[in-house]
This record gives sequence, C-alpha cells and structure tokens, in this order.
Amino acid sequence: MLLLGFSCGLPFLLVGGTFTARLATADIDIKAIGLFAYLLLPYSFKFLWAPVVDAFDVPLLSRLLGRRRSWMVVAQAGAGLSLLIMSLTDPISSLPLLGLAAFLLAFSAATQDIVVDAWRIESAGLERQGSMLAAYQLGYRLGLISAGAGALFIAGSAGWQASYLTMAALMAIGLAASLLAPAPEQMRGDEENGPQRPRERFSFGRAVAAPLADLYRRQGPRLVAVLALVAFYRMPDFVSGVMANPFYIRMGYTLPEIAAVSKLYGIWIGILGAFVGGWSIARFGLYPTLLAGAVAGAASNLAFSWLAAGPPEVWRLALAISIDNFSGTFAGTALMAYMSGLTGIGFAATQYALLSSLYALPGKLVSGLSGFMVAAYGFSTFFALTAAIGLPVLVLAILFGRVGEDRPETEPAAADDLAPVRAG
Repeated sequence: MLLLGFSCGLPFLLVGGTFTARLATADIDIKAIGLFAYLLLPYSFKFLWAPVVDAFDVPLLSRLLGRRRSWMVVAQAGAGLSLLIMSLTDPISSLPLLGLAAFLLAFSAATQDIVVDAWRIESAGLERQGSMLAAYQLGYRLGLISAGAGALFIAGSAGWQASYLTMAALMAIGLAASLLAPAPEQMRGDEENGPQRPRERFSFGRAVAAPLADLYRRQGPRLVAVLALVAFYRMPDFVSGVMANPFYIRMGYTLPEIAAVSKLYGIWIGILGAFVGGWSIARFGLYPTLLAGAVAGAASNLAFSWLAAGPPEVWRLALAISIDNFSGTFAGTALMAYMSGLTGIGFAATQYALLSSLYALPGKLVSGLSGFMVAAYGFSTFFALTAAIGLPVLVLAILFGRVGEDRPETEPAAADDLAPVRAG
C-alpha cells in the first residue's frame, strides 16, 4: 500500500500545479493556463467508469494477474506512457499534443485510483483497513513531494524534459508493487482459481440513481441545500489554486524557491492542518469545525492578496503558504467528515464517491476561467474575489452544517482528497 500510494500521488501534480508551472515558464498565455485546469476533470468523473473497471477483465492480463492487478498494470502503463510523451513535447510548438498527453495522464491516474481502492478493500478485512490507509496516505504524500518539489528542482537544474522523464521512470515503483502484490483471493485465503461469486450486473440506475434516492429519503427537501454546501465549500481553493504557480512565477520567485516553500514545506504544513482538523472534530464536534473551516478556507486567500502587494521575499511566500495550506486541509478534513456523515448503510461507498466528485466538480469547472479573471482584474483583486465566495458558503454551513453530525462513525476519506490544493 505504501508503494501503491506513492504511485497514485505521483501523477496528481504532474497534470496540476507542476504542469501549470511548466506552462508558465514557457510564457504560455495566462488564459490558456487557466483553461488547462479542466485536465483534472477525470478525477471528478471517475465514478462514471468505475463500474467498467469493477465488472470486466483485461484480456490476457487478467488470466495472469487477476482482475485488480491487471487493471493496475494497464493504468500505470498508461500513466508512464503519458509522462514519456509529455517529456518529449515542447509546449510552444506542440501545445495541443502536450494537452492531450496530460489528459491521458489524468484519465490513467484516476483509473489507477479506482482499482487501488478496490484492491485495498478486497484484500483486507475491516480490522486492517486503518493500517492500509495509513500506509497509502504516507505513500501518497511522498508521491506529491516527488512530483512537486522533486520535479521543480530537476526542472530548475536540468530542464523540463529531464524532469518529466524522471517522473515517468518513477511510475515503475507502482508497476513493481502491482506485480508483487498478492491477489485479493490470496490475501483472504481463498483459492486463486476457485469458484467465484457471481457479480451483479451494473447499471447507471443502480450506480447513481439508487444512492441519490436514498439520500433524498433520509434528508428530504433540504438535500438540495446540503448538496450546495458540499459543492461550494472548497470552491475558493479550487478557483484560486490553478493560478498559484503562475502567480509565484510572475511575482519573481525562482523554481527552486517555489519547490522548497510550496511543494516541500507547504505539504507538511498541509498535513499538520489535516491532523488539527481531525483533533478539532474530536474535541469540539463536527459543526463548529465545519464553520471554522468555511471561514478559514476562504479567508486564507487574502494572504495571497497581501503577497501580491509586496516584494518577492521568501519569508512572505512562506507565511502565505503556511496560512493557506493549513486552512485548506483543515477545511478539507471537516468537509470529508461531513460527507461521511451523510452516507447511509448499504450505500456508503457509492454515496461518498458521488459526494467527493460533487465537491470538486463545480470549483474545477469555474477554475478554467481563472486566467480570464486575472487578466481582467490582476492577482490581488482575483484572490480577494475568491475569498468572497466563502460568504454564502458560511451561511449554508450555519443553516445546514448539523446534518449527519450524530452519526457515530465515519469512513476514511480517499487520500487524494487530502492533497493540499496549494501544493497542487
């Protein structure tokens, strides 16, 4: 799980924050950079093809490795090939090809997330899921550091081609983990080729409509407001996050400075924010933590308005990153606990997948227009406007934030939901 977590965390920044930094250093128009935020949409829509991964075998490979591991290998090979193409493609002369390769990377990475989660759930009982997730999350963050700070350091010294070639080679870590991992049947003690329980036929209605109907049955008409709270809670971060690296570069910070502060130091501050968020829920309850997260998550963008108004000094960058990453993961932890409390028995996995896609989708859709906002108003006003998005979110949290608070247990969130937005 440690190695598979690394393999899942590695591609995220290479199609997100690190990719926008590469475009910015090539002097790609700021509006075009903003539109490339849509490349992350496969992470939000992965629930649409998850039933395919769950129900169908990979020809030939499945006989050798089993269904789960064969899909891992296919997804990781797709990610590695995408990174290889990206390393050999010039953003100035072949921007469409570079964008296509980045989209293939995002699709392959999202597919890898689906199948790694399935392998984890099927390979260990409930009593071992805590340790499996802990190993996964540690590996995921090591992948983020490699794709963030590591990629920027290599790009600063040897160029972007060497950086992306190195990242492509690092995908071999996940591939080795897939080949060495035992099949779920072996982990459970079943016969590898023994009789298999017949799988239910998947349909759109069963995968999406039934869980939504269950949510409405339990929440009633207020479900609309609850879903609005989920959808807009993290929007200030998603809208501003895509402009972070171009902002740092336009401010005059060097790639090594961005790597050290944003991609290395910032990730650990984000992890601290997540732990404090969990402690706050245990100490004060979900509702106060959700309200505090709504305020902090949006207001922290004002730190970047302050940063834009001064000279490019490293201590100023470190302070703004500290405020933003801590607040962002604190708010993210509160939202994930809230979403877990909304799920119902028998539909928890599907409903959480749908809710986690919903919380990311609106912000990612709007974030594609962020470059136009910066071009029109400048960075300082842009970050102030994103902070203002938090005002209606706070109202929704006050009115509807208590929903699901009495649920005694919450299921753990996927590790990529914890990835600090600014580190991405």
